Amino acid sequence: VQLQASGGGLVQAGGYLRLSCAASGSIFSINVMGWYREAPGKLRELVATFISGGTTNYADSVKGRFTISRDDAKNTMYLQMNSLTPEDTAVYYCRASLHGGIVRWGRGTQVTVSS
Repeated sequence: VQLQASGGGLVQAGGYLRLSCAASGSIFSINVMGWYREAPGKLRELVATFISGGTTNYADSVKGRFTISRDDAKNTMYLQMNSLTPEDTAVYYCRASLHGGIVRWGRGTQVTVSS
């Protein structure tokens, strides 16, 4: 499975961006997909993810502002990010958990929010 994230950029505080993560390869082997982010000097953290049964889970810091979604016909996952703040500045990664416990990461896309 290969993951390609896109959609990052520079935006002013209060603005919005939509990230995309296109999956290719052995799509059938994917169990769960989600978004993580890594800010300078901080550990990579969960942003939003699909969990069993198709339900979603969000970090407290993004609840009510970010929405994870997917288009299975396009093998693509999205992250709609609204009301962005400088604290959202980070490299955003998409992640796929595969059968057998294998994890795949996309390359990451930079999101910078100016104040």
